[in-house]
Amino acid sequence: MSIEQMTAKMSEGQGFIAALDQSGGSTPKALKLYGVEESDYNGEAEMFDAVHAMRSRIMQSPAFTGDKVIGAILFEMTMDRDVAGKPTSHYLWEEKGVVPFLKIDKGLEAEDNGVQVMKPMPGLDDLLARAFKLGVFGTKERSVINAANPVGIKAVVDQQFEIGEQVIAAGLMPILEPEVTITIADKAEAEAILRDEILTHLDALDESKKVMLKLSLPSVANFYKPLVDHPRVLKVVALSGGYSRDDANAILSQNTGMIASFSRALSEGLNAKQTDAEFDAMLQAAVDSIHAASIAG
Repeated sequence: MSIEQMTAKMSEGQGFIAALDQSGGSTPKALKLYGVEESDYNGEAEMFDAVHAMRSRIMQSPAFTGDKVIGAILFEMTMDRDVAGKPTSHYLWEEKGVVPFLKIDKGLEAEDNGVQVMKPMPGLDDLLARAFKLGVFGTKERSVINAANPVGIKAVVDQQFEIGEQVIAAGLMPILEPEVTITIADKAEAEAILRDEILTHLDALDESKKVMLKLSLPSVANFYKPLVDHPRVLKVVALSGGYSRDDANAILSQNTGMIASFSRALSEGLNAKQTDAEFDAMLQAAVDSIHAASIAG
């Protein structure tokens, strides 16, 4: 696996990143949307078997290829499993030309100062070393901003860049994800504070280092363009954040240089009971629409 090839694929960015990283708390919901009820599995082990089967089906679909899906974010348990007889990260890159990433955060702390910072990540260095060994290119870590609170937003961004430095030191590319909740009344104000905090950190970052950013779709088109254009940023990707796929695509297409990193908006409409032909056609339609929105800018 070539770091240079993966970096080039991300930098050129003619496509989007699939977020296949729902973890413990959101897995039952993801499965339910996929047509698998909680009564269909017994206990956590069977639940994770079911969600791996769903993710494997997506990855193995002919609709899921590196010409439009340039990256995929994996849950730790997905990284540790196989797809079609290969470690998931190897399968993605070698068979599909899709750059593998790993979700590393352990969830969120309770809200304080209008934000939720990430919980501690014991054993992070070991996890990063394991990911590097498996040919994973980068990581993703998420915090949440629920209010335009300067103190809270600074705490979120400080923590994101601190973890980002740890990821870079392990030879991986961090995707920093300070998500602004799309339903808050002061979303635009929160985005302005967030952009300034991120720019301050980027300007202080050593010239040898780069990060990626995963941000909520902004209230004003191209608001994050200064981040897109920053020399320390490899790529800015957008989360769908609760918007429907059509709405997320419409907003994304107005933002030059941002590409999608959608989770629920990608799997919308997929169902365990669909035939392979139905499943592949539904996924192809999703991939095509998200790809078109990602390159529209």
